[in-house]
Amino acid sequence: MAVYKIFPTKDASIYTEFPDMNTGLDSIIEASTYISQDTPQVSRYLIQFSDSEINDVLNTKISGSSFKTYLRNYAALVEGLNVESKLYFYPISGSWEMGTGHFKDNPNVTNGVSWTWRSYNGINAWTTSSFGTYTTASYSGSKYGGGTWYTGSVLGLNIIQTQSFSYSDPIDVKVDVTNTVLTWYSGSLPNNGFIVKQSSTDEFIYDEARQAKFKYFSIDTNTIYPPCLEFRWNDYSYNSSLTTLSTDEAFISLYNNTGTYYPESIARFRLAAIPKYPSRVFSTTSYYTTNYKLPANISLYSIKDSETNEIIVDFDPIYTRISADNTSSYFDLYMNGLEPERYYTVLIQTVIDGNTIVFDENIMFKVING
Repeated sequence: MAVYKIFPTKDASIYTEFPDMNTGLDSIIEASTYISQDTPQVSRYLIQFSDSEINDVLNTKISGSSFKTYLRNYAALVEGLNVESKLYFYPISGSWEMGTGHFKDNPNVTNGVSWTWRSYNGINAWTTSSFGTYTTASYSGSKYGGGTWYTGSVLGLNIIQTQSFSYSDPIDVKVDVTNTVLTWYSGSLPNNGFIVKQSSTDEFIYDEARQAKFKYFSIDTNTIYPPCLEFRWNDYSYNSSLTTLSTDEAFISLYNNTGTYYPESIARFRLAAIPKYPSRVFSTTSYYTTNYKLPANISLYSIKDSETNEIIVDFDPIYTRISADNTSSYFDLYMNGLEPERYYTVLIQTVIDGNTIVFDENIMFKVING
C-alpha cells in the first residue's frame, strides 16, 4: 500500500536529423519516427535517476514481501499509432552528459549528449562496433550513433522491457523496470539510465503508415507531469477488533487530516467510517462515536489532482490496500511524489455486498513548499 516516487537527475532526446544537437533542457523528450527532406529520421530519449536515491528507497523505505518499480512518463503528444505500436526500454551502457540545449537552438548547443556524442561535440562518440558483453546498438546507413545499451538477461533477469500502445490504450508510459533497477542495485550493471526507442523494424522506414510520434514531458516541463521512477511495495497490515462497515450508505472522512503537508512528509491518514443509518438498537451512547473499519483486502485508496482530475496514485489491488488496526482503517502517503502548491483529493474504493463502491467525499489536502 506504499507508493514512493523519485525524479530524474537528467534527460535528453537525440535526433538523427541533427546528429550534434543537444536538447538537455528541452521540455519534451521523444522517441519518434518521421520523414524530413525525403529521408527517414529517428529520435530516441535518455533518462537517468540517482543511484543514491534508488539505494535509499530500497534500503530504508521498502518493507514487506514484494515491490515493483515503474518508469512513468506522461504524454504531451502521441500520434500515428498503428494497430500495435511499441516502445523499448533498455539500460544504457555508457555514461552521458545532459547538456543545456533546446531543440533547434540557433546556433545549436553542443555541450551535451547527441545522436553522435555521449558528452559534447567531438568528445566520447557513441560506440558503433566491438561492443562489450551484453551491449549492442542500432543505426542506419551513415547515421552512426544513437546510443548503446545492454540487452538480454543479467543474473537471470530480463532487462529488456516493452510497452505496447494502440488507439484503445492509455498513451502514458507505465512500464515495469524492476529487473533493471535490481541489476543497478546489486552492482551487476552500472546505472547510466534508460534509453527509450521504437522497435528496429519501425525505425528508419519510408512507410508513413508505420511512423509514430511519442512525445512526453521532461524533467524541465512547467507542468505537473514530470517523469518519475515509481516504487510500489506491499506493507499492508490488517489486525483490528473494530466492526466492519457493511453498508455503502456511510460517511467517510479523514479525521486526522491537517490540510497542508510538506513534500518531506509521510502522512498516516486515518479513516472515519460511520453508517448513515445505524441499526435501531437500545444504547446509552451515540451511534456516531463508534468507528468502523473498511473490509479487509478489497479496500483501496487513490489520489487525484483536485483541479485537473488527473489520477496521481491509482487504485491498485496490491499496493494501495487500506490497512486497519484497533484505532481505525488507515494508509500511509509519501508526499514527495506530489507536486507542491497543489490540492489533492482522496478517493476510497471498497466492495460491499458484491458491489464496488467509490467514495468521493471531497477529502482534500495541499502539499506546500517547505
